[in-house]
Amino acid sequence: MDDINTTSSEITNENVNFETRINLTPLLDHVNTIKKEIETVIVGQHKMVDQLLVAILSNGHVLLEGVPGVAKTITAKLLAKTLNIGFSRIQFTPDLMPSDILGTSIFNLKNSEFEFKKGPIFSNLILIDEINRAPAKTQAALFEVMEERQITIDGSAYQLETPFLVIATQNPVEQEGTYRLPEAQLDRFLFKITIDYPKLDEEILIIQREHSLQDHGKLDAIKTILSAEEIKEYQGLVKQIRIEQNLLEYIARIVVNTRENAFLYLGASPRASIAILNASKGFAAIRGRDFVTPEDIKEAAIPVLQHRVIVAPEREMEGLTSSEIIKQIIETVEIPR
Repeated sequence: MDDINTTSSEITNENVNFETRINLTPLLDHVNTIKKEIETVIVGQHKMVDQLLVAILSNGHVLLEGVPGVAKTITAKLLAKTLNIGFSRIQFTPDLMPSDILGTSIFNLKNSEFEFKKGPIFSNLILIDEINRAPAKTQAALFEVMEERQITIDGSAYQLETPFLVIATQNPVEQEGTYRLPEAQLDRFLFKITIDYPKLDEEILIIQREHSLQDHGKLDAIKTILSAEEIKEYQGLVKQIRIEQNLLEYIARIVVNTRENAFLYLGASPRASIAILNASKGFAAIRGRDFVTPEDIKEAAIPVLQHRVIVAPEREMEGLTSSEIIKQIIETVEIPR
């Protein structure tokens, strides 16, 4: 009799646990559909697409870095086309002023009062093309809006609608006429995604697709998949994804190691730890899991950390990059069992 009661109790507990698990099926369906839409235009770059989707689910900004012509801008526009939210593109140039982005107060002659005219930053998905082409004062205008999702002008605070995501692009090769992003600006990006050249077979497919387009636009056939309400709902689901205490300690050890590493002049801040936490939940979600694994943390660590650390000058002269050093750190930190 006791065995029967115990079994019944176990079954009940299992049912309760099963019912409280997060239902990620709608999220996965939408993620896979968006991937298919983007893949009709973009050849390869699967990791980049995954990282962009994780950034949306984690409510973080993205810096896309690559040489001209590797589809940075078109990828951002494709992603915007699949989302039923506001989209704004800002081309950064050396003569761009902060008011050109944020907006400005204009005197209304009818009522003899100043009225605030909103700038292009007041949207949901913002594509900033060639972010390092604008001077420091224009770049600094993004500090508040990227971190706090609000703008303060003339003593008045203006809240931005959610979701709010900035995707910025920059060219790492051509340095003439550019302004290096300061560390405080870089730290506000969840990910820095480096886009490489396509492989030979991918290059052939790109040429074939371009030839077959004829007079049709690349974005013409892209369907809208997600609404603003669904994005906010999925962002809430991702926050609920479980992570064990030993994995939280694993994240902390990786980040602390960047501060103690002899190859790095500057290590990552606690903001980086939080970014890895949020991003690893996003990677778990798009893999269909409601719990974080060490592999999710490893996948998140490089794009989260590579722009937040500074390589020691002597190591940089040897050709070492931040991503290579972070890989070494990940390999040396013991994985929790």
